[in-house]
Amino acid sequence: MAHWDLRPASASDVDAMAELRATVLRSDLERLGRYDAQRVRRRLRDGFDPAHTWVIEVGGAFAGSVALRPAEDAHWLEHFYLAPHLQGRGIGTAVLRALLERCDRGGVPVRLNVLRGSPARRLYERHGFTLEGEDPVDVFMMRESLR
Repeated sequence: MAHWDLRPASASDVDAMAELRATVLRSDLERLGRYDAQRVRRRLRDGFDPAHTWVIEVGGAFAGSVALRPAEDAHWLEHFYLAPHLQGRGIGTAVLRALLERCDRGGVPVRLNVLRGSPARRLYERHGFTLEGEDPVDVFMMRESLR
């Protein structure tokens, strides 16, 4: 596995993150009949909060993003995207494991949503996420704290 780091996101990261989101989600959104080139980028920009977002770097270069937004009864795992050429190398698993360990230390459950039919769902299931519900586009999942 390549060496990776997390660094706090800043406002200057939002464009790179929006472009990566559009790239990563395109095939799933097209399959679901929901791809809109402007909307896919705007949704990230509208929900971007650098206070709860990190940039994933590999070899010192931008490789992805992830957010862990506190909510009333859980943290929401959001904007978890990794450049396609780096997927399948264990980086996403390692990043997810590090964030889940942080939540476990605080006794905080984690929620997320993933597009229906996305292969990312298997990653989340391997890490203890279970189905909470679904709609025609999204699957909602939760992982209780292991503390």
